[in-house]
Amino acid sequence: MAEDLKIILNGTKTEQYRSLVSQIKALVELETDVVANMANICAALKEQFNFLWIGFYLVKGKELVLGPFQGPVACTRIAYGKGVCGEAWAQKKVIMVSDVETFPGHISCSSLSKSEIVVPVMFKNEVIAVLDIDSARLDSFDEIDRQYLSQIIEMISDLFHSDASR
Repeated sequence: MAEDLKIILNGTKTEQYRSLVSQIKALVELETDVVANMANICAALKEQFNFLWIGFYLVKGKELVLGPFQGPVACTRIAYGKGVCGEAWAQKKVIMVSDVETFPGHISCSSLSKSEIVVPVMFKNEVIAVLDIDSARLDSFDEIDRQYLSQIIEMISDLFHSDASR
């Protein structure tokens, strides 16, 4: 198991993700605890990309409840269909917002957030959690982020079903 990250400072976004994906795979492949894996994924992404905020929200009933994260204090609960996270849950798809001020119903947990991407964690065609990432810069996320973050989420989606802490 890898317990130290090799951070790429001067590579392209694709090179950074490629390096990070293999390292995250090494972190999570032998660990069966989903909370530990979510925590390490957040830490690895925060270290590599220095996002403003990154974390997981877990589906619990009709709400998303805050899970492991890195960054400033966050909203604790988000209703189904509300904000970017709730919309990604309702639509069962990745949502990228280049300017959060233009997203109807955006929930501002931090006034520093300028753009956002939310990636649903799916199990048997149901959203069981979302990965939420906020950036302090406008238009931070693109198809490269969507592709690689989706790959990272696929590494752990099966663990959510079997994890006793859920």
